Amino acid sequence: MSILTVTTRGQVTLRRDVLQHLGIKPGEKIELALLPDGRVELRAAQLKGSFRELNGFVKDKTNGARLSIDAINEAIAEAGTTAGMGES
Repeated sequence: MSILTVTTRGQVTLRRDVLQHLGIKPGEKIELALLPDGRVELRAAQLKGSFRELNGFVKDKTNGARLSIDAINEAIAEAGTTAGMGES
């Protein structure tokens, strides 16, 4: 169990090991649920992405080369992982 200190501004800093356990990297979001018994549930936020966000993802990354379906699928999987959609 980790013990955290609350600052005078009401802020708490999560330790690196906690963030690694949650799989959270700098700049990512955390979801906090307030439970009725005074506890909280903390987890990495699951970002909702859309196919529209993938539009143009490989543009200007191919140097004019045509991509195989495998290369396109790999780029889509990489974009989904980057967007927080999880791994394929």
